[in-house]
Amino acid sequence: MASYIGRRKFLAMLGGAAAAWPLAARAQQAAMPTIGFLRPGSPEPNAHLVAAFRRGLGETSYVEGRNVSVEYRWAHNDDDRLPELAADLVRLRVSVIVTPGSTTAAAAAKSATTTIPIVFSAGGDPVQMGLVASLNRPGGNVTQSVSDWSCCAS
Repeated sequence: MASYIGRRKFLAMLGGAAAAWPLAARAQQAAMPTIGFLRPGSPEPNAHLVAAFRRGLGETSYVEGRNVSVEYRWAHNDDDRLPELAADLVRLRVSVIVTPGSTTAAAAAKSATTTIPIVFSAGGDPVQMGLVASLNRPGGNVTQSVSDWSCCAS
């Protein structure tokens, strides 16, 4: 199943990821923060998404390799690999996990950790998908970044 995410939605999601990093943890860590990037597809057809991600990092004063590192995990269109890849990011103790345009990756990440912030963007109702408890009180460590909440209005 192919998914497409617009540049604005992706940059909004990135801003949410940056805001989700625990401020106290960043103040105490001497090491560079690490973003876990989890996708069900492969790197080659998603090069535009990675480029937009890096541009968005730059727009928020983060430069990969200079003041932030990114651990990319790709399932190569095998969704059964997502739980294993999410668990690997948890073992690495990434600061945040982003799953742009993929609810399956977000669900795998949610199953792997209750403490690392997870930021996802995808169409549909996150409550109905089982990713958050409610829109006004999502609870847990998962948040959705969208620019249009009409998908979730009742």
